[in-house]
Amino acid sequence: MMDFDSPWKDILDEYFEAFMSFFFPKAHADIDWSRGHEFLDKELQQIIKEAELGRRVVDKLVKVWLKSGAEEWILIHVEIQTQAADDFAERLFVYSYRLIDRYNRKVVSLAVLADDRSDWRPDSFTYQMWGFKIGVWFPIVKLLDYAPNAVGLADDSNPFAMVVLAHLKTLETRRHPDRRQAAKLVLVKSLYQHGWDADRVRKLFRFVDWIMDLPDELARRFRAEIHKFEEETHMPYITSIERIGREEGFNQGLQEGRQEGRQEGRQEGQREALFDAIGLDVELKFPDEVVEIMSLVKAIDDLKTLRAALKAIKTIHTAGEFRQALAGRPS
Repeated sequence: MMDFDSPWKDILDEYFEAFMSFFFPKAHADIDWSRGHEFLDKELQQIIKEAELGRRVVDKLVKVWLKSGAEEWILIHVEIQTQAADDFAERLFVYSYRLIDRYNRKVVSLAVLADDRSDWRPDSFTYQMWGFKIGVWFPIVKLLDYAPNAVGLADDSNPFAMVVLAHLKTLETRRHPDRRQAAKLVLVKSLYQHGWDADRVRKLFRFVDWIMDLPDELARRFRAEIHKFEEETHMPYITSIERIGREEGFNQGLQEGRQEGRQEGRQEGQREALFDAIGLDVELKFPDEVVEIMSLVKAIDDLKTLRAALKAIKTIHTAGEFRQALAGRPS
C-alpha cells in the first residue's frame, strides 16, 4: 500500500496550516483558518487506483473555507521518491478529474517535489488531437530550490523549514553516514533553540529521526549525544520518546506472547520484549558497554529477574551498579 503512515503524512496532519504558509503563501492568505480544515481521507482513497499501490507518495485531500465564505477542496501531492516519476503529472490529472467527476467539486492540486533531480519540474499534463485539447496545470514546489538558503531555513520558526532542511541534509549525506550523524545532531539540537514546546520538538524529532536514518553504531552514538545534551540543558524532551517507544515495544511483546497460545510462546514473547526494553536503556545510558552488558542480560532466563533489571536501570547511574543488579546484589 501507499505509505500513508509515513512521517510525511503525520507532519501534514499535524501542521497543515504551517505547510500551506511555508510552501504556498498566496493560497494560505486566501483561506479562513479560523474555520479550521478537514482531511477527506476516505474520499481520496476511493479515487486512487489499485494499480498505483506501492508508490512512495503522500496524497492528502483537504477541505478548507475561503475568506469569501466559499468551500474549497485542495489535493496535496508530495512526491518523495528519490527518482523522478514519468507518470507524475498524469496521475495528478487523473486524481483531479476523478474527484470532480465523483464529488462534483472544484479541486486545486498542489505538488511538492522531493526528488534529487534539479531539472525535473513537471507542472502540467495536456493531451490534444484534431483540435481537441484537455489538460491540467498545477503549482509546484521543488525542495532542492531551498538548498542555497540553508541558513535561513535554520532560523525559520515554521516547522516545515526543519522538514525541508532535514530532507536536504539527507540527500547531501546519502553516501556519508558520519557526515549524516553530525548533521542530524546539529538539526536535533536546533529544535530546542526556537522556543518550541516539548510536543512540537518531539513531533519534529520523529520526522528528522526517520528521514535521517543511521547505521546501528552511529545511531547509538547519536542517542548518547542527545541524552547528554538533554541532561546539560535540563530539557528531556526526546529521551521521553525513547521511554514511550520502550514501553510500547514491551507491551506489544507481552501481547504477542499471550497470543502464542502456549506457555512457552508467552514466556518467549515476554522475554524478547524485556530484552528489547532493557537494550534501549543500555544504549542510551551506557553506549560504550552495550555488547558486554547485553550479553549478561541475555544470559538471564528468569522473567522475574529481567523485570527487576528493567525497573532497576531506570534509577541506576553507572554500568557497575547495573552489573551488580543483574547479579542479584544490591547496588
